[in-house]
Amino acid sequence: MSARTHPVIGALLALFLAVSGLVALPAPSHAATPLCALACDTLDPSKARQDAFPVPDRNINGRILRLHVSDPDTMAWASIDRGVSGDSVWLDRSWDRGATWEPLLGKASVPGMWTGTRTLMYNISDPVAHRRGWIRACGDAAGVTCTDWVYPTVCDGSFCDGADPATASGDDTPVPSAGLFGRAISLHVDQRSGMAWGVIESGGAGDEIWLDRSWDGGTSWPEGSSLGRTSVRSGAASARTALFATRDPRGLLYGGAVRACGREASHQQGGCTAWVRPAPTRARAAADALMASYHPGEGWWRSSWWNSAVAITSVVDFAERTGRHDYDWAIARTFEQNRGVFPAGARGSDPVEGHFISRAVDDAAWWAVAWLAAYDYTGERRYLDEAVTIASYVHQHWDTGTCGGGVWWDREHTYKNAVTSGLYLWLTVSLHERLGGDTVWGARAATAADWYLASGMINSAGLVNDGLTSGCGNNGQTVWSYNQGLAIGAFTQLWRSTGSGRYLDTARRLADAAISSPALTEGGVLTESCDVGTRSCDDNQKQFKGIFMRHLADVADATGSASYQAFIRKQADSIWATDRDSLNRLGQRWSGTSPNAADWRTQAGALEALTAAAGLPGSG
Repeated sequence: MSARTHPVIGALLALFLAVSGLVALPAPSHAATPLCALACDTLDPSKARQDAFPVPDRNINGRILRLHVSDPDTMAWASIDRGVSGDSVWLDRSWDRGATWEPLLGKASVPGMWTGTRTLMYNISDPVAHRRGWIRACGDAAGVTCTDWVYPTVCDGSFCDGADPATASGDDTPVPSAGLFGRAISLHVDQRSGMAWGVIESGGAGDEIWLDRSWDGGTSWPEGSSLGRTSVRSGAASARTALFATRDPRGLLYGGAVRACGREASHQQGGCTAWVRPAPTRARAAADALMASYHPGEGWWRSSWWNSAVAITSVVDFAERTGRHDYDWAIARTFEQNRGVFPAGARGSDPVEGHFISRAVDDAAWWAVAWLAAYDYTGERRYLDEAVTIASYVHQHWDTGTCGGGVWWDREHTYKNAVTSGLYLWLTVSLHERLGGDTVWGARAATAADWYLASGMINSAGLVNDGLTSGCGNNGQTVWSYNQGLAIGAFTQLWRSTGSGRYLDTARRLADAAISSPALTEGGVLTESCDVGTRSCDDNQKQFKGIFMRHLADVADATGSASYQAFIRKQADSIWATDRDSLNRLGQRWSGTSPNAADWRTQAGALEALTAAAGLPGSG
């Protein structure tokens, strides 16, 4: 079959449907701008990774109308067969459960001498705009008919919309009830499954209860309004909705929020509880909220290049330590969408020259860390090869002509600092461990370790200052947690690789200093200098503590130290108790003090702490 598209005015079709009586449906909306998720609207069906038929075919005067769905692509297309010239087929797509829709998507007519045709592919879901769609196939063959809408209910594994609350494995009420004319409206959550339901009590006949569901934290809810709307029966004082899911993995929608709403029978106005995201576990809740900000089409978290490398590393670490595979697709997506060339402004202020390389040497190195984590988790050689390519670029900026060694922070060679040299040390030993028979990277790691220990960046208190002066001395600048963490992780890996006790002793000395020093902790909680008083951390600094926790977890695994494990648990407990709102958004200040910024960068940092705690012995 061949498909050809023809523009048709939606209003004319709506008029025809109304007059013919063949389908009685609300007036359609006009088609919107083509959207992109894992692929963009109008992809050729020959590129589909799957061809499934989740709704029954329809017969139109002997023609077969079929809806095709590829779940791995989150896309669908329509076909008509056994037809004649002039028969046509298209898709309708709705974002509000069929109340309105974009009509005639990909409309194609059967050409002469053919018996069928198909549309192009269109997205079912719009995760970038936080919208969950319905889609159906429609055809005109001397009469207009449509298939059922596909995926009218949300399913998260075995848990689907519409289940009986009696089947819930738990009953938590995470936010206060809402009062309305003497009625109590409450939101109930089965945290373990991520399912929710609403209850109205102390009411009377005709009172109503329902759920609203939002995929953008309560900003909008066109698809999820009035879910499970239920009335109080005559003679009863309460009612409850069915269960509804808060995650839609098929639609790449995570971190869905719900609230319970109700109405007293004699009044039009209603009342609602606060919005809530369930928390099956601490780490899963943090990961879901982080992924709600991920842009599948572009494969990153918008506006921060190196921060996105650290964020995808946190997602890989979450998967590795918890055994959850929810976001495995995002690892490959990030890699495939970002390994190319980008002009200045597309991914950061600098151009990206391919293979995640730009003039900022440390930015490139963070991506090498991410792909080594991805290689360890997936075993896919392409990630290891990419890490070698990036690390080879970083090695070009190792320079013995100034300060006897160390890596320059940028291509212009303006500064030798702890972060770039710490990254280089961690990368060299990590590559040596993963490349069978390697001698080159191992030798570079040994040289870098000797230089780092002699550089003076580690001060007398066992803390890592920011870098070196032009005279190659410790510049006394801020002790940041991520510099400390990189050094801890690098020397821990050197010990794993060589068995040399001096490396593990160094890692422990650095870790002991970090968890006890007022420069990095306050009340036992990890605290940057920008977390104190009225200060605020910039977008880079927001992720420093998560990097530290990743490497502290490594030395805790290596040593079994009770003090390190206790410190990790302390961070997770403090984050969860003081630094979290009802939508599981986690802020910069893990002790919960103000001012406390919260965005996807702070979310990724806190996720590393919760993941580290989840991986400790005895953790569920």
